[in-house]
Amino acid sequence: MTDPFRIPEAEQCIGYTFRDKKYLKTALTHSSYLNEHRQLGECNERLEFLGDSVLSLISSDYLFHHLDGDEGNLTKMKSLLVCEEALSTFARKLGLGEFLQLGKGERILGADRPSLLCDELEAILGAIYLDGGMTPARRFAEPLLKAGLENFQQHDYKTLLQEVVQKNKGEVLRYTIAGQQGPEHEKTFLCYLYLNSNRISEGKGRSKKAAEQQAAKKALELMGVNEGK
Repeated sequence: MTDPFRIPEAEQCIGYTFRDKKYLKTALTHSSYLNEHRQLGECNERLEFLGDSVLSLISSDYLFHHLDGDEGNLTKMKSLLVCEEALSTFARKLGLGEFLQLGKGERILGADRPSLLCDELEAILGAIYLDGGMTPARRFAEPLLKAGLENFQQHDYKTLLQEVVQKNKGEVLRYTIAGQQGPEHEKTFLCYLYLNSNRISEGKGRSKKAAEQQAAKKALELMGVNEGK
């Protein structure tokens, strides 16, 4: 009988071979799938809870050793690196949604939804921790944190724009979320950026923060400022 979980393929995507395969099967089992396959015994919600805590510790330790700044800056960066958007993007890059077992109704909506991918990734991290301990869990999570930190440092357009504007005293930037489109699981936000009372750009993104960053990037382009300067 064909294994719907495709364990060897899933392990290859994750980059970790489980000693006890039941941990991975549970991590890939959504509650809707369990409702239709009661014999499995458990969905991934408890592993998600554990993985969230493990990720919190790993990300705190990583930032402590790789980023200067006070507690406030570290806390802000941590929230950006482990937010739903960041986790779901990483899960999508690995192709984890392909292995998530969903019930019929959830399957119609699709496995590529950010909330599902985020929960799945945290559950997998919890499963790795239970199976192999902190070392492989850290090895799985750190590429996500490294990529996120590098991306933020290279593309924090809001901070760069603020630095440019502050050179002229009295200038004030204001970001306003003007609207949103799409279904609940696939919203697109629209942000207007104002310099004093003048709207100078707009941006769209899958989150409010992403829309703000896009608006700031466009403003910098209008000003002729390169992000590397």
